[in-house]
Amino acid sequence: MTGMVQPSPLSVGSMAQLTLSLIAIVALILAISWMMKRLKLAGPRGTGEIAVIDQVSVGPRERIVLVRVGESQVLIGIGASGLVPLTPLTAPIVLKGGPQAPAFAERLRDFMKRPGASE
Repeated sequence: MTGMVQPSPLSVGSMAQLTLSLIAIVALILAISWMMKRLKLAGPRGTGEIAVIDQVSVGPRERIVLVRVGESQVLIGIGASGLVPLTPLTAPIVLKGGPQAPAFAERLRDFMKRPGASE
């Protein structure tokens, strides 16, 4: 047999390929996480004794959240400085049964229609 040299499984090429694959996987995880946060798909809404009923953004990092705790409801301000209890409500707010949160496909379609999105 001639002296045929087999490449080492730990060669520079295979290590570079492994590193690039790991970087691509981490980038994909971060992109999906960012998209879920942007589309507000992540995060537990709660169905037990404490639940987020509704929320509205009032700034880039500030929002007002209506939370149900047992039988009562509380408005809470959420911002960069933390949580601020705004007021407990004496009469509960009943949300209209109108438009529900759009399905993922609709939200993705709307996201792709935005200016600057690749088509």
